[in-house]
Amino acid sequence: METNVIETNAVLDLMWILIAGILVFFMQAGFTLVESGFTRSKNVINIVMKNFVDLIVGSLGFWIIGYTIMYGESIGSFIGSPSLFYSVREDMHNLFFQTVFCATAATIVSGAVAERTKFSTYVIFSLVMTIFIYPISGHWVWQGDGWLTSLGFIDFAGSTVVHSVGGWAALVGAALVGPRIGKYTEGKSNAIPGHNMMYGALGVFILWLGWFGFNGGSELAISGDSAFNVAGIIITTNLAAAAGAITALFLTWVRYGKPEVSMTLNGALAGLVGITAGCAAVSPLSAAIIGVICGLTVVFSIEFIDKKLKIDDPVGAVSVHGVCGALGTLLVGVFAIDGGLINGGGFAQLGVQAIGVIAIGAWALITSFIVLFILKKTMGLRVTKEEEIEGLDMHEHDGAAYPDFTIDR
Repeated sequence: METNVIETNAVLDLMWILIAGILVFFMQAGFTLVESGFTRSKNVINIVMKNFVDLIVGSLGFWIIGYTIMYGESIGSFIGSPSLFYSVREDMHNLFFQTVFCATAATIVSGAVAERTKFSTYVIFSLVMTIFIYPISGHWVWQGDGWLTSLGFIDFAGSTVVHSVGGWAALVGAALVGPRIGKYTEGKSNAIPGHNMMYGALGVFILWLGWFGFNGGSELAISGDSAFNVAGIIITTNLAAAAGAITALFLTWVRYGKPEVSMTLNGALAGLVGITAGCAAVSPLSAAIIGVICGLTVVFSIEFIDKKLKIDDPVGAVSVHGVCGALGTLLVGVFAIDGGLINGGGFAQLGVQAIGVIAIGAWALITSFIVLFILKKTMGLRVTKEEEIEGLDMHEHDGAAYPDFTIDR
């Protein structure tokens, strides 16, 4: 009887990881809808192709070598021992689950460089992100003897490992490729409205749904007490998203005179990104507070990056994923039930969190800059002025998302 229970639990755990991975896989559709909705109709096919490529390249590149760089036997607590074409039958469920995480990190860059980046160059960068940049920093945290793991760094499901890595790469990409034509004139930031907020909203709903697999699946089990842990993780995830959204809603209502839809949607995403590091470590009340903090932060961060730094990020990817990913990871050191600052743990955990955020942020910024700078000087990052004005869909993909209509103003 005991043997049967153990076998049943093992099957349940494996099934949960696969189901959670499928939910995270579906998040790729959410990213596609958000990015296409927040940008202009003449570039929708390009957005679709970039997100599709992230999944294709992520699946193949991570299987070929990225997974072992991330989870192979550690070399100096820095990188896994690489091997090609991973094929351990008993570990295929973990390969799949981690593959869709890898694709998520890569696709964050897509929205920040939307509407003016060469497709061919983007494909190369997505590959480098998949097989090198993401796996190495992931090894530091999620491999048992990674150096940040040894310090006690907490990033349960990837606020920093996944989202900040993608967010900081997005910052470098957006800065190097430059703003869209007409975005900044006479020192002023001009709004370039997205063509379909319904797509944007649907994309956020899909991402919100997928996040229950993203965070809940990171428990890597659902049998026994893990079932209660997963339920708690789903609650903290949901509360942070709701708190982030309502905070952004009311903040924009006060600042702009009307509740602003794109900021409200990004507020939900900011809450989701912010809670991802500590979803298993904080109480429901703390999760809601983290959501509020990230909902406030994302609005001011988007404004600062756009109006002060003059970096054109059409979807707010840098603020949502980079800034709120780092912030959420730091807040684990404040709100963690075990060891958090407000729960009598002192500053020790907060200090460890800061080390991890800084180290992984520096890694993502430096490696992304090197790769993108080389690509800029060789293949080129940006399409021509004519191609950008007429739209990437026609010039890069010889098609139109809406061939029977003219939507752009």
